[in-house]
Parts: sequence; C-alpha cells; structure tokens
Amino acid sequence: MIKLTNVSLMRGRKVLLEEASAQVFPGHKVALIGSNGCGKSSLFALLRHELTLDAGDCTIPADWKIVSVAQETPSTDRKAIDYVIDGDKHLRQLQHLLAQAERAEDGVAIAQAHGQLEQAGAYDVEARAATILSGLGFTNQQLDAPVSDFSGGWRMRLNLAQALLCPSDLLLLDEPTNHLDLDAVIWLEKWLQRYAGTLLLISHDKAFIDNTVAQIISVEQQKLVTYTGNYSAYETQRAERLRLQNLEFEKQQQKVAHLNAFITRFKAKASKAKQAQSRIKQLEKMETLMPAHAASPFSFSFAPPSALPNPLVNMEHVQLGYGEHIVLEQVKLNLVPGSRIGLLGRNGQGKSTLIKLLAGVHSPMQGMFDTAKGLKIGYFAQHQLETLDPSATPILHLQRLDEKATEQQLRDYLGGFGFNGDEALSEVAPMSGGEKARLVLALIVYQKPNLLLLDEPTNHLDLEMRHALNVALQGFEGAMVLVSHDRFLLTSVCEDFYLVDSGQVDTFNGDLDDYRDWILKQQAQDKAKANSDAKAANSEPSEQKERKIDRKEEKRREAEFRKQIAPFKKALEKHEKALDKCTGRLAEVEALLADSPLYSDDKKADLMALLDEQASIKQQLEEHEMAWLDAQEHMEQQRAAYEKQ
Repeated sequence: MIKLTNVSLMRGRKVLLEEASAQVFPGHKVALIGSNGCGKSSLFALLRHELTLDAGDCTIPADWKIVSVAQETPSTDRKAIDYVIDGDKHLRQLQHLLAQAERAEDGVAIAQAHGQLEQAGAYDVEARAATILSGLGFTNQQLDAPVSDFSGGWRMRLNLAQALLCPSDLLLLDEPTNHLDLDAVIWLEKWLQRYAGTLLLISHDKAFIDNTVAQIISVEQQKLVTYTGNYSAYETQRAERLRLQNLEFEKQQQKVAHLNAFITRFKAKASKAKQAQSRIKQLEKMETLMPAHAASPFSFSFAPPSALPNPLVNMEHVQLGYGEHIVLEQVKLNLVPGSRIGLLGRNGQGKSTLIKLLAGVHSPMQGMFDTAKGLKIGYFAQHQLETLDPSATPILHLQRLDEKATEQQLRDYLGGFGFNGDEALSEVAPMSGGEKARLVLALIVYQKPNLLLLDEPTNHLDLEMRHALNVALQGFEGAMVLVSHDRFLLTSVCEDFYLVDSGQVDTFNGDLDDYRDWILKQQAQDKAKANSDAKAANSEPSEQKERKIDRKEEKRREAEFRKQIAPFKKALEKHEKALDKCTGRLAEVEALLADSPLYSDDKKADLMALLDEQASIKQQLEEHEMAWLDAQEHMEQQRAAYEKQ
C-alpha cells in the first residue's frame, strides 16, 4: 500500500504539507481534493519520485508500476494509434528484441520473444488501443491521422489514452476530464470502475468523483484528512463537522435564503417530470451542504440586467455549417428571459456551432434568425482565455470596461473571484488556466448580460469556484445556454435539455441518467454496426446473395430470427428490471447517507454498512449495464445477419 507518515513538503518557501499522514490500500480508488495550489499535483510528483520529502516517510511497493498522463505531446507524424501504443514502453522493447532475434535468425530468442509478447498483450494491443480511442471520441479515420494534425485538447486525449492502455498497479490521473465532452466522461467513468489497480484521482467534477471513487483524501490546512465514501459522503461529513463548529456559517445565511427562495419559485412552476424533481433534489442538497463551502474564497452574483426584452432570440428553420458542409438544419429555438437550456450531444454533432451562432461568431446559412434590440451577450468559451491582454492586470481589464469605477470598487469586486491584494495588480501572462478562466468570468459578470452562453465554463475551475458559479447562476434572471461535462452543474442550473444529434436540435425528454443510458445505447449500436460493416466487407459478392426467396422461405427465416433473438430480448427485460430495482435502492441508500446523525461515532457501524451496500449496488448496476449492452449488441448482430440474407 501507499503510506505517508508525518510528511512535510515545500515548494520554494511555501509549505504545502506539514506532518501529514495518510494511507491508500491496494485496489482502492481515491480522490485527492483541495484548493488550487494546496499541493495535490506536488503530491503526485512525489509518488512519481520526481520530488523528495523535506521530512517524514513515503513508502510505495517497489514492484508497483506507476502510470500517469504525460503533460506534453510532441508534434510528430506518428499515427495516433501507434503513438498511444508507444506509451507501453515494455511492449515496444519486446517488439524491438523480437526484430533483433529475427535479423539474427535466432530461433530460441524468437520463441522467447513471442512468449513474452503474448504475456504483454501484444497481439490484441491495437484492438485495445482502438477501443480506448473510440471511447475518448476519436473516429476510425482519426486513428491513422498523424499526431501533428490534432489540437492541444485532442493531444491531451491521446496522452490519456496512453495512460489507460499501459498496464499499471497505480494510476495517477490529474484532471482527466478537462478536455473531454460528456459522452467521453461517461465512457471514462465506466472504464475506471472496471480498473483493477489502485487509482489516485485529482478532479473538480463532483459527479465524476462520485461515480469513480470510494475514498476522499482532502488537503486541509497543510494536513491530509481521509473521508470514507465518495464526494457526496465527504460533503455531508465535512458540512456536519463545520456546522457543529459554526465556522464562518453566518456569512452563508444570505445565500441559503437565496437558494430557499429559488427552490420555492421552482417548485411552484415545476411539473412532476423526472428532470424537474431531480433538479429540486440537487438544489435542496446544495442548501444542506452550504457549510462545507463556508470558507470558500469566492463569492459573487449576477446583477439584474439593464434590459430583458422578450424574446431575446428567435430562430426558425435555421441551417448552420461551414462552407458547403451542413452541420445543423431546421433548427427552431426561442430564448426568453428565464430560459435555462443545457445542450447535450456527442462530440462533433454541433453544440459549439450552435452556441457560436447565438454569440454572433457564425451566421446562419439560411432560415430566420432574429435577435432583440438590447440583447447583451456574455459568452464564455475556452479560446477566450487567449484573448486576454497578457501584459494587462485584472484591474486594468475592468477599467477598460468601466472608466468611472474607483480602484477600490474594482478591488472589492475582483476579491469575489479570488483576486485579492497584489493578485489584482499582477499581469495575466503568468496566470494559470484556472486564474484566466476566473478573470474571464469576472469580466462577463461585470457587464450584466441578459443572455449567457457558456461552453465548458468549469474547465480549470476548482471545486470551490464551481460551487460559487453554480450558486451565482441560480440567481441569473436572463436566458442561459450551457454546454458542460459537469453533470452536477447541468442538473442544478438547467430546466430544459436539448439533444444535438444527426443534424437536428430537439428537446430531450429526460434527465442526465436517461442521457447516460442513451449514450451507452448509441455506443452499443455503433459497435454493432462496425462489426456488421466489417463482416459485410469480407462477405461473398453481393450478386450471389441477390436471389429470390419465396414467401414460405421468408416466413421460415422470420421465425428462425425471432427464435434466435428471443434469449437476448429476455435478457434485456431481465437486466432492465434489475437496473430499476438497483437504482431505486441506491436512491434509498444515498438518502440515508445524507442523514447527518449517521456520521456520529456511535453510528459508525451503520455508516460502514451503508457505504458497503452503496458500493455493492453500484457494482451491480455496472454489471447489469454491461450485460444489457452485451445483449443489445448480440441482438443487433443477429438483426444485421438476418437483414443481409
């Protein structure tokens, strides 16, 4: 196991950890959390033997293979799939030894090399690499594309694929979801749930942590504090502890009252739809867990917009694309004050294209697109971080927007976004991605927009800033369109979801659990189609199959087909019922886990039993989901074979 005993760690003059202790057992999945700059990445560097301790002991099994995601990607002509396989240096070394043995015509060495390669998984490594790349959003055509063709975000996906492909005893993942969209995040979740080694994860995505780990190590006041359970359990335990201590609780009461008013207003108009009820639960949970964020350095809100024309945007029969390439067509969307829309859809289907139309970056190819007089847009996208003036300070950026404001007023405002003291007078150039994202958000909020367009706004933001943004968005009075892989944010701020898929934009009748099921079904169908196409490519010439079949023969084939798929249909029904049962019980268990008295010392046995049951149910859900997908895939294969006859 990993054991840290009375560890002290410094970077320069800054003390990151002081006499901190923690332990991680083999096979456990653990999230390392804490504010930006508290030492999480430095702790990873220590585990990779890139840093040495100032005091204390850190022990890791000597035979453990440690894998992490490379932060740099060379601009090379190497094919994407070959680059991913290159990450397994042991396998590549064995392939090199085999080549040497073949050149020397050494039969014994050749046989030994083949045996070692088989043990290293060399003979299915391309298939495994292709599966991982597909899960992370790469198309079949992109597998053979040179690495140099990909942008920075996609190169980081290649580095992540390298890490996932390599055999490992300890996997270190530092913000793995930052460059992923929601369907890739869902796929990665499933992959990590099946991962057999020890996982240490740094992430600011609550839902991703919740669905991936069963232990939290929190960096608090230069110590390592261990919590049992996932992130939701951590929040509940920490909130109760802080509530009992009454630390800075009073300053949160205004926000609690604000959320209460918002929940009441939402309940008054919400239907009994699953999505609406899910959102109410998220908001009520936010209220309960406010004390867990009492010491947050971030606090801001959206001022009422100067004007709220109705509608803000109206479009009918809009067609969107680039040049002659059509991305979306027949888009109909009406944005009014209070609209809260979350865009769902797989990578490359047009979510960002639609937002760029609303932001005025693109124009429609055809159709009616009207915007109201007085429309004021607040647009956040990752590329806007690069539009900041690198030589200017946060205060100077704001002064360019408002020359009349005093320096003290601007300092007070920037303090809510974490720019305190000299930080407000520091140049943008050396800022981290998180600091730049906070500054862009500060500029947007300051301008009092009536239409917010947010394309992955939480990338680079830590958990406290995400929480502050979430609370601020609850009180925004204008219209909002959001693209995000942060499911907690999507669920708690969006009232309607739209699915962008196959060139269309339609309302999605369901919540994010339904969307996850839709994604898994699409992935199963894509895999079945790929298998079908591969078989078709190797099948007999089509003219030999184009023969007449009399009605009697056709009926016989139909009966045979129904007989063949009957077991799979039965399996689908069985696993669907099991999924419903597990989901219901999981909701009951998590409701019990949210009960504060459960975390008292005399209830420890009950808490552990519930946490064990929670882990067991999640494992059952995973097994039933995979079984459902297998049955679906087999049924699609039978259908494809039948249709080709």
